Amino acid sequence: MFSLFKKKQQAKLLTEIDKNNLPRHVGIIMDGNGRWAKRRGLPRSAGHSAGAAVLKNITEFASEMGIRYITAYAFSTENWKRPKAEVDALMDLLLDYLKDKKLLEGNQVRLKFIGDRSALTEEIREQMAIAEEESKDRDKTILYLAINYGGQQEVAKAVRSLCKEVKEGTLNPDDINETLIGDRLYTEIPDVDLIIRPSGEYRLSNFLLWQSAYSEFWFADICWPDFTEKHFTKAILDYQNRNRRFGGV
Repeated sequence: MFSLFKKKQQAKLLTEIDKNNLPRHVGIIMDGNGRWAKRRGLPRSAGHSAGAAVLKNITEFASEMGIRYITAYAFSTENWKRPKAEVDALMDLLLDYLKDKKLLEGNQVRLKFIGDRSALTEEIREQMAIAEEESKDRDKTILYLAINYGGQQEVAKAVRSLCKEVKEGTLNPDDINETLIGDRLYTEIPDVDLIIRPSGEYRLSNFLLWQSAYSEFWFADICWPDFTEKHFTKAILDYQNRNRRFGGV
């Protein structure tokens, strides 16, 4: 009964947006999980679990809406500074997420990952590869999970790649431009059109620094585990009411 009611609610929300003016690529900074848990007297890991469930729900809803690409900030290069117990809990949660064979299957969502995998355990790397392989033929929405990811790290990686090519004599330094740098980033998709950040923070926190040059931003004073389809719809409606000039008139 609840599922039927929820589907009716989602269907109503979907009628509010203009499907001819959707962002191709939505970035999500899933912030506030720990604070959400603390306010309820729960361990921070409970907040991360609740946040993972919300990501699944929002991805499915966004896919139904027609959003082609989503990049979700799951674990940053700076998150290793957190207490070991919390990092371990996050890695365990990631493994459970990856091992869910029915994850997003019904909505034809393809899973991909960006970030430096070298610091992750072999088991996590294997499960990431399996998830990418098993979902490769899904063609409705692509969900990129940013894990051990940092925007500065990503640009530095691209620069190292270009330096290597110059050193090998296969690239003239004078030919280096924005396109060549962009081609060497983790992402292989259009730049992010809309970045959503809940939790009351107003910063990028090292997320998609290069790709967000002309992004629209949507902030909300709620923690990620409280984020709903209604909030996502509001973000899309606000996006659709903005005039994106890309430096022009």
